[in-house]
Amino acid sequence: MELISYIMEDALILIPVLMILGKMIKISSIMPNRFIPFALLSISIVFSTIMMGLSLETLIQAILVTGAAVFGHQLVKQMRDIK
Repeated sequence: MELISYIMEDALILIPVLMILGKMIKISSIMPNRFIPFALLSISIVFSTIMMGLSLETLIQAILVTGAAVFGHQLVKQMRDIK
């Protein structure tokens, strides 16, 4: 089963949003690269709570969305590095 199948339809919009925000954070150099996933998780929790309300399911969705965004970024990065 794919990761995307576990993510609610309402939360899917957060994946590209987090990817763009992660790129912006990386370019701005406001924090070390190793902390970007944690920053994205925090942002995802806030956005998910605003969109879906405060619940355990919202927290799980935020974690899944962040994972999909970071995983997607790493896939693209690794595919570019293949020679």
